[in-house]
Parts: sequence; C-alpha cells; structure tokens
Amino acid sequence: MDTVFTLPPHRRAKADPASIAADDRHLARIDAALRSSLADLEQRLARTRTDPGRSGQDAMERDLETHRLTAEIRAVRRVGQDMCLGRLVPADGTAPVYIGRRGLLDDTGRPLLIDWRSPAAAPFFAATPARPMGIAWRRRYRWTAGRVSDYWDEVFTAEIPVGAVALDDRSAFVADLGAARSSRMRDVLGTIAADQDAIVRAPSRGVRVVDGGPGTGKSIVALHRAAYLLYADPQVGHHRGGVLVIGPHEPYLSYVADVLPDLGEDGVRVCLLDEMVPEGRKAVAESSPRAAAVKGSAAMVEMIDRAIRFYETPPATDMVVDTEWGAVLLRAADWAEAFAAPDAATPHNDAREEIWAALGDTVVDRLAADVSATDLASSLREIDELRDRVESSWTVIDAPDLVADLWAVPAYLRHCAPWLDEDDRAAVRRDLGAPWTTADLPLLDVARRRLGDPKASALRERRVRVVASERARRRAVIDDLVASDDSELRVMSMLRGDDLQNTLDDIDSSTVEPDRLGGPFSHIVVDEAQELTDAQWQMVRARCPSGSLTVVGDRAQAHRGFPEPWQERLTRVGFTEIAVSTLDVNYRTPSEIMAEAEPVIRAVLPDANVPRSVRSTGVSVRHAGIDDLDAIVDEWAATSEGVACVIGMPSLPDTRRIRSLSARSAKGLEFDLVVLVDRPGIDPTGVDRAVDRYVAMTRATQRLVVLK
Repeated sequence: MDTVFTLPPHRRAKADPASIAADDRHLARIDAALRSSLADLEQRLARTRTDPGRSGQDAMERDLETHRLTAEIRAVRRVGQDMCLGRLVPADGTAPVYIGRRGLLDDTGRPLLIDWRSPAAAPFFAATPARPMGIAWRRRYRWTAGRVSDYWDEVFTAEIPVGAVALDDRSAFVADLGAARSSRMRDVLGTIAADQDAIVRAPSRGVRVVDGGPGTGKSIVALHRAAYLLYADPQVGHHRGGVLVIGPHEPYLSYVADVLPDLGEDGVRVCLLDEMVPEGRKAVAESSPRAAAVKGSAAMVEMIDRAIRFYETPPATDMVVDTEWGAVLLRAADWAEAFAAPDAATPHNDAREEIWAALGDTVVDRLAADVSATDLASSLREIDELRDRVESSWTVIDAPDLVADLWAVPAYLRHCAPWLDEDDRAAVRRDLGAPWTTADLPLLDVARRRLGDPKASALRERRVRVVASERARRRAVIDDLVASDDSELRVMSMLRGDDLQNTLDDIDSSTVEPDRLGGPFSHIVVDEAQELTDAQWQMVRARCPSGSLTVVGDRAQAHRGFPEPWQERLTRVGFTEIAVSTLDVNYRTPSEIMAEAEPVIRAVLPDANVPRSVRSTGVSVRHAGIDDLDAIVDEWAATSEGVACVIGMPSLPDTRRIRSLSARSAKGLEFDLVVLVDRPGIDPTGVDRAVDRYVAMTRATQRLVVLK
C-alpha cells in the first residue's frame, strides 16, 4: 500500500507495517477530509461573493462572511496532512486519539483530529511516566516536505502489543534537536515537553513570567501560550481585544513570523516596543547612559503629569459673556468649577469639550430666557473673547511639543521634575528639533495618552462649529417657513423638533486613523523582558488594563543588570498577581559550548540561571585568529546544511545562509554555526560585555568558533 512514511535508512525498522499501517490509513482520511473541506469552503466563498446583498445590512453581512471564509481557506491551505502531530493510545483500550494543529471532522461528523489546545489533547504534551494521565503510549511525528520522516514512541505501561511501538524515543528526540536550522523558527509543537506545556496552559490571570536561560524554549513556549489562550480562554479571545506580542528586534520578528499562523492564529499583532510610538521609526539610540537612566525611571510619568497641568490654569479674572439671550457674569470661581469638571481619566485635549459643557450649564442656569443647552453651547463658541480665554487657559498640546519643551527649557524641566539634580537635567538637555532617542519613546507615549490626539480634538471642535453654523442657517429658514405656513395643522412647526434637528446635525463624518498598537489588548507577550526599563513597562501596562501578560526573559541576559527577583521588579512597576515559571533544560546548545559559556556569565553573575544541556555533539569550541574567518565560513558553507551567523563583524554582508549580526540583534535566534569575533579593547569584566559574549556563544546549535 501507499505510505506517507519516508524514513531514513537507519530508521528502517520503524517502517514495519505493523507499526505504521494504522497511521497510514488515518492520515489518508485526514488528507481526504482536508481536500473536501477546502473545496466546500471555496464553493461557499464563490456563492457569497455573487450574492447581490440587497440592503446595507445584507452587504455588510456578506462582506463579513467573505472575510471569514477567506481567512478559513488561507488557514486550511497552510496545512496538509502534516497538521497531524501524533496520536494518543488510551490505557482503557478505546480508540487512538489523533492530535492536530486544528480540529478536523470527517463527512459523518466524527473527529479525525483533536485541536492541540483542547483539554482532550493535554495528555499528548503533559503525560509522563510518573503521571501517565490515562495514556498507554503516545507517538509524535516529524514531518519533512509533506512526509513523515521520523516518529517517536513513549510508553507509559508494560502492556503494549509486540511490534506496535518503536522504543527509541529518547535518542531520536535528541537527534531531532540537533537538526539543521533555517531562517525561521523551527516547528516544535509536536515535541513540547511537559514543563513547557504546563506554562502554555496556565491560566491567563495576572502576569506569568517564563524565566529561562538560553535554549530552554521560553520564546516558543510564550508564542504557543498566546495561541492557546486565544482558543481556550474567553477572556483573551479576539472579541475582547486580542493578543499583542512584543519582540526585541527586527530579526526576531522575521524569525517568528510563521509560528502563530502555523498554530492557526492569523490575528495576533507582533511588533517592536519602539513601533508603539510614531517617533520610534526614526529614533536613535540614547548615547548618554545617565540620560537613559533618568528617562527610564517610572517617576518621569509624574513629570509628564506636572507638565500637562501647567497648561490647565483657569482664568483668575471675571468676564461678562454677552449672548443673544442676555449677558452673564463668569467669575473666577465659575472658571475654577468648569476646569475641575473633566473626569480624571479624560485626556487633556479631549477635556475641553467637558469644560465647554460646564460653562454652558453655568450660563444656562443664569439666563432668564428659555434656551436649549445645544443652541447655547453652539453660540458660546462663536464669542471670540470667550473662545480665546478657554484656548489660552486649557491649551491643546501635541505630545512631541510637550516633551521637547521639557528637554529644551531648563526652568520648565525644573518645575515639572524638581527631584532631578543639576547633572540629571544636563544629561537630558536637547535642542529643539534634535532627533528623538529610544529612551524618549516611553515619555512620548505617556504624554500622548495623557493628552489625547490633538487632530481628533480639532476635528471635534470643527464639527461643533460647522453644526452651529448650519443650525443657525436652518433656524432662519425654518422661521421663515413657519411664519408663512397658513395650513390648518401648522405642519411646518414640526421642523423645530429636536429629533429632526439632531438627525440633520450628522453632517461631518471625518475621523482620525485609529492606533492599531494603542490597545487595549486582552493579553500581551513581552519577549526579552529583562531589558525593559521601568518607563517602558508603563507603555506595556497602559495597553493591557487586565494585567494579563506573559513575560519572557533571562535575568542573566540583561545588559543593564537585573539584581532583584522578577516579582520585585514587576511589582515596582505596577503589576500584581505575579507567578514565575522556571525552565532549566537547554534543548538548543550542546554541552561542549555551554561548558565555555557558563564561566563567562558566572564571572559577573554568580547566581545566573544557566540551564543544563540535554545533548552533546562531541565537537569542542574552536579558537582561531580573525584572519581565518573567510576560510572557516567557506568550509562550513560547502560541507554543512543550515544557517550560520557571524557576530561582531558588522562590515560582513548577509547572504542567504550566513547572517552578520551584533550580539544584541542575535538575541532570541539560533544558528547551526556561530562565529564570534571577540574583539580586544573592551573591559572583559563588565556585565554588559559578559552578557554580549554569553548571548553570542549560546546561539549555536552545533558549532562555535571564537576568533581573536
């Protein structure tokens, strides 16, 4: 019979029909069901697109269904038979359960695949010999080019039919860990370990810290956790805000681009922290360590609040307001009351609407004439002196202008941040128009959130003025029509009704482009979180009011140092309900490389969480001179598969299989070969230097070469 198994010669024993025939039959049914499902979806999409949609509601529903079917087709096309991860054989003798990236039914409605995120699939990842969870044995597949190129069986009971199981699971699994890498994160869903799966399926409430050294799989665990929560947790689903994944650098975003779509989730947003702020696209690195430290403090949020309050000073003098219904005296107390009216959560620029409303209420209360609040509010904005006084006392501000003034005007900074000393103020001093730095971005972000969008505010005020002008014009026309109406029912008087007037007012639909990264999100994943400053954590908190986060990091890889525990750091920046899960098994880096990398980080961080490697290659770390670089890379490219990275040689161009990166931009990535150019002249005992070397050395999955 035809088989989907294409096993290498040294795995020939696994090709015994007694071991694989049942799988072949089931995988064939999966293939047929996928083809049928795809054909059905394409037919439904074609019918939906030709539906004329007679009403506006029908057209909207047609567009939504078109979008849903298109997304479903795209998801099905991403997978084939290899959507099947493996199978579970229950200990009670019932039928095997096949686990997949997605759930799948046959044409009778019976399950062919159980979604990996469902409770029924949990034993596939979590069962161990000590805790078999009702499972006799399980099988995991390794797929290559649409064929099963290997599989591993793990047995949890002694009562297994002879020939049904291939008992070489551990050696095959370890061999798979050493397989050649590519430019994208490798698929590990079928081989997630029990301790990793426990983190994936942990409740979404609060902050879950995934602490682990190099190669422990913490990043891939966090991404799988995002996909799991979207499927299994109603508090996290897309209709409640969705999930945001924050990565450390551009190479990381490219590296993980396929992970979530392959897990069935296309809607997760992935970005860099700097991309959350418009100025982040052109921001440069902060050159002054002292300025970076000052700007990175959470106390600077108070500086922004003080700076905004500087522009919220009610007039201290009385003013007579002349309206067409009479004159009203506004005293200083009235101004103070109006300026206190905005809710504390209302952004500064948006709050002017509440001030106008409060002023209108005061004037209406003091007028003897019968006037509607709507008509009066429109009229008040046309009084130049009143409008000028409101605008000058509660100024519309743009966030970049506010922060730029703080850095450029010493007296303003001294007023808003009195706790800074003279050296601190000198460190952050910048001329107007100077480029923004990455350390400025959290302050620009909090300023933008506190202020609101001045363009949106301007649009609202323009709309109010246009509506006021249109109402005045209509009122004059209606007065003429009513005066000339000699009908018995006086039907023209209906034109003065508020309902009709409010309907006619909807004449300006101008909007501001929404901030796609502004939140709120129901869950946020932060990778390489040990690098975030206190101010940057405020950016994250502001986008996740629920406080539901997955925080991924390694304190030993923090360039600025990370002396306190995770709970202390995260509590200080405002989070609560913090749980820490530690991963301490290194699946990536061979023990020979870790033997050289561990002393590097222990010299500066004796308590570093250095994970233990599960495999050895027998290949020692090679040391050579920098003149040997070209020969080493050329020899490797000619004789090996996979990808390599040269770290510390920025002048070297990238090729398809060989990257040139800094240690910081290599974080979170992995390569078959790493060539570390260990340049002299830098303090070898500094934490920053040690972290860079440790990170660079532990990117390697096969070979490490250190050049001096």
